[in-house]
Amino acid sequence: MGIKTFKPTTPTLRYKSVSDFADITTDKPYKALTKGLNKKSGRNSQGRITVRHRGGGHKRKYRIIDFKRNKYNIEAKVVSIEYDPNRSSRIALLSYKDGEKRYIIAPNNLKVGDTVISAEKTPVQPGNTMPLKNIPMGIDIHNIELKKGKGGQIVRAAGTAAQIVAKEGKYCQIKLPSGEIRKVLKECVATIGRVGNIDNFNIVIGKAGRNRWLGKRPGVRGIAMNPIDHPHGGGEGRSKGYKTAMTPWGKPTKGYKTRDKKKASNKYIVNRRTK
Repeated sequence: MGIKTFKPTTPTLRYKSVSDFADITTDKPYKALTKGLNKKSGRNSQGRITVRHRGGGHKRKYRIIDFKRNKYNIEAKVVSIEYDPNRSSRIALLSYKDGEKRYIIAPNNLKVGDTVISAEKTPVQPGNTMPLKNIPMGIDIHNIELKKGKGGQIVRAAGTAAQIVAKEGKYCQIKLPSGEIRKVLKECVATIGRVGNIDNFNIVIGKAGRNRWLGKRPGVRGIAMNPIDHPHGGGEGRSKGYKTAMTPWGKPTKGYKTRDKKKASNKYIVNRRTK
């Protein structure tokens, strides 16, 4: 996977970069594992904006991903590595020995023809899945469960990986990409390897229109609005006359705690990502 740049024949192309898609082996998804995707952004049925800064964008088909990896002790062969418009990582199509096909998040260095398996104990190689209790400490892992049997919920973005730093009692301590160290039950499963498409964070959007293709609409600064539209608005010229940074609805932002203490999972967090 590499980054493709352009000759600056227009101002837009001067900084724009895209993936070279060298790792992609097919340009069409497996139809049986796709479904329609309704937009959940922008305006509601009354015409009011309920989700700000979103709307439009290219039409997408959703690829059904196997986050659970619960087809145990059956080997699967990698048929293709594919682009997925719904996530930053690549996806891999697996064909199991019994004929079933499933999509998984493609780890780095996984290639067409490779064999992967989910089991209680597996070889430590990219794409294999097993419980955290059997994974050696310090190995890169991704697609980690937080609740047994629910499927991988964290470490799924392009280029990310976590490591097991300690095992004690019924929990493993996992260092996440953010730097947070978190307890997860040993019975939860994870997949070996770093998520592929590792150069994704180097891509430069290059122009506003490309964000519109992705369904992102402009975000106007509150200070540029009128007083009726935002607490930061108004004033002769540019002004910072507000006491604290506010949302459009008058709630404090930038550091204001909104987490429900009753529902918070603080007991599982050993070290926070922020000090």
